[in-house]
Amino acid sequence: MSMDIKAPAFPESISEGTVAGWLKAVGASVRRDEVLVEIETDKVVLEVVAPDDGVLTEILAGDGETVASEQVIGRFESVAAGAPASSASAAPAPAPSAESPASASPAARKLADEQGIDIRRVAGSGRDGRITKEDVARAAAAPAPAAGLTTGAVPRQPEAARGDSVRVPAAPAQDTLDVGDAFRGERVERRVPMTRLRASIARRLVEAQQTAAMLTTFNEVDMSAVMALRKKYQDAFQARHNGTRLGFMSFFVRASVEALKRFPAVNASLDGNDIVYHGYYDIGVAVSTERGLVVPVVRDADALGLSQIEDQINDFGRRAREGKLTIEDMTGGTFTISNGGIFGSLLSTPILNPPQTGILGMHKIQDRPVAVDGQVVIRPMMYLALSYDHRLIDGQEAVRFLVAIKEMLEDPARILLEL
Repeated sequence: MSMDIKAPAFPESISEGTVAGWLKAVGASVRRDEVLVEIETDKVVLEVVAPDDGVLTEILAGDGETVASEQVIGRFESVAAGAPASSASAAPAPAPSAESPASASPAARKLADEQGIDIRRVAGSGRDGRITKEDVARAAAAPAPAAGLTTGAVPRQPEAARGDSVRVPAAPAQDTLDVGDAFRGERVERRVPMTRLRASIARRLVEAQQTAAMLTTFNEVDMSAVMALRKKYQDAFQARHNGTRLGFMSFFVRASVEALKRFPAVNASLDGNDIVYHGYYDIGVAVSTERGLVVPVVRDADALGLSQIEDQINDFGRRAREGKLTIEDMTGGTFTISNGGIFGSLLSTPILNPPQTGILGMHKIQDRPVAVDGQVVIRPMMYLALSYDHRLIDGQEAVRFLVAIKEMLEDPARILLEL
């Protein structure tokens, strides 16, 4: 039985996607629920799976083409379980030649573009010969062959096309160069199209700066109390909560929730000339991935304990690395926390995540001399930054909000007691 293969149904916030890559060739036999094609949207990569055992008979939207929600992108011939395929569909798929595009994950294609590696020349070690990121990394680390130069042949220069490497030889320092010298001192330029996610991030960041009256206020927090609490109760916490480690992020989420309760404007959003005050606390946690920054949302964070928050954040991080976050995971959010400290950032000004009106920036914990009770002591200090939309939030309100977070982190009992 013949059936259409359609792009997924996109939510209202996403109008179209791009075919990231077909994982099966025309004529290939596939099993039910095997991934046929990946569709990249502004937020996530969606997988389209085989509806039944059968054969992929036609591809209507090739790699890199833009597709709409539920658009027909291919055709599939279903085969009853155990029944032989028809002669037309049973024909083996042609072996991929050196000139045919290889089956590769989006992460592998991105790394190959960055390294200037022809993805078609990489041997795949994944399922069904699929090329993984690790395969590309191994190919990049392998020594480059010198065949073209040892035989005296000059390698063919690639044409200046989108996605190709364009080699621009430096001006020779002498009139006569041998074949080997001809390619020394090359300066390589590559033109690579943005992924949909990167383009979406770029568009939203520019939009935030153009439409919001964005300011940033700073403070610093002494992390001694939180660090002592973690050290004292870490083992008991892990034993009680099935191995979940007590991290810093759960303290910041809970402190932010308590501060948001006191300053509801920071938890609000602007919709035209209307202010929308949210009676719930959905906290976005920025996660860096190979494809770009994504912000999954911890829903109803006010109702969660520290272990539940840690579990959700750990799960988001794992699924973000594997490319398995869903659109629902990243939709909504009333306030965002970004932790640049894990990369060593000491101070930064985070950019708002529209239509939210506030974002908290965490930074590196660093021992610094501070004055305590008239004495200079060394304490683990962290700079905090709150970027806010001045159209809705006044300066004094933003400063008091950040001070409230500081006070709760320096005396964590305040979080529990809601003081």
